[in-house]
Amino acid sequence: MDYPFPIKVFDFFSGCGGISRGFLDAGMEVVFALDNDHNAANTYRLNFPGVPFFENAIEDLPEQALQSIIEGCNSYPILFSGCAPCQPFTKQNTKRSTNQTEILLLGEFGRFVRWYKPKLVFVENVPGLQKVNNEEGPFRDFLKTLDKLDYDYRYDILASQSYGVPQKRRRLVLIASLLGPIEFPAKTHGHGTSNQNYSTVKEWIKDLPVIEAGETHQTVANHRAAKLSDINFKRIRSTPPGGSRADWPTELKLSCHTNGYTGHTDVYGRMKWDEPATGLTTRCISLSNGRFGHPNQDRAISVLEAACLQTFPKDFVFCGSLNSMARQIGNAVPVLLAEQFGENFINHVKKYLNEEINGKV
Repeated sequence: MDYPFPIKVFDFFSGCGGISRGFLDAGMEVVFALDNDHNAANTYRLNFPGVPFFENAIEDLPEQALQSIIEGCNSYPILFSGCAPCQPFTKQNTKRSTNQTEILLLGEFGRFVRWYKPKLVFVENVPGLQKVNNEEGPFRDFLKTLDKLDYDYRYDILASQSYGVPQKRRRLVLIASLLGPIEFPAKTHGHGTSNQNYSTVKEWIKDLPVIEAGETHQTVANHRAAKLSDINFKRIRSTPPGGSRADWPTELKLSCHTNGYTGHTDVYGRMKWDEPATGLTTRCISLSNGRFGHPNQDRAISVLEAACLQTFPKDFVFCGSLNSMARQIGNAVPVLLAEQFGENFINHVKKYLNEEINGKV
């Protein structure tokens, strides 16, 4: 008996498509995507032309809107992915009103999980999501939903570099199944694996053409770097390989850094060739917003370089302004991480279908 593959993926809060790309690479089929960011929608449609895309706010979408797509999946296993925008839950965000729409998005996703009861669920977000409002926050409410529906689930704070992503990116990941007990995929990089060393910046962006600050490469799509002010150009030129603002002469330092302030040590820093990058944010192409300086060129990393460090393929094209493209990339789930979780879901389904076929379930 053939396994009823591929798994059909519904990509809620798809953004530009990190989850979709990774799950497709794993062997799944994406049959639905939703996001209300217009530029992200344009990026998604350009890169996934065959996927039905709903440019809607999830709170405005009735459950019945997906009925025909669900019915079209026939007996294939269905996975709902809900990776909501993360800004309300980050350490950098100090405005944590419970009235923020974004904080309610996980509950809106839960509304569709309750209605359709997909066999599989995937959620990725920043670690702070599980702490919002303590035991009564959106994450705890979502877990209660899974409990009521008899899902088996696992969640933990995972380091993306442990799965081959060239980036020190820690995220809360939850996986759930109605088929039976489900586990995380085994780590592929770091201590205790066959790859003792983590993937590095050099491995992913070393071969890209040299460009200058403010330049757009004429033939390589999205290889575009933000402009630098005169003072910031002097600052990056004064930053040695792997260095930071601590290496500047006094006349280049910000006034807040000359009064004994020791925080935000990564801002204005250069990435290191032989290490993973620091976690990319929605301002990952801005020199002043993190360790986003190119390892040896006098500029911040380009849009394409940021995308490569999120493990997007080099031919993936982004739409919108520089700031919009950076936001799309920073919000995305790394493609390689999604691919490995996709393979894990496939193996999970195979296991339980095999047991069912052999009369064990």
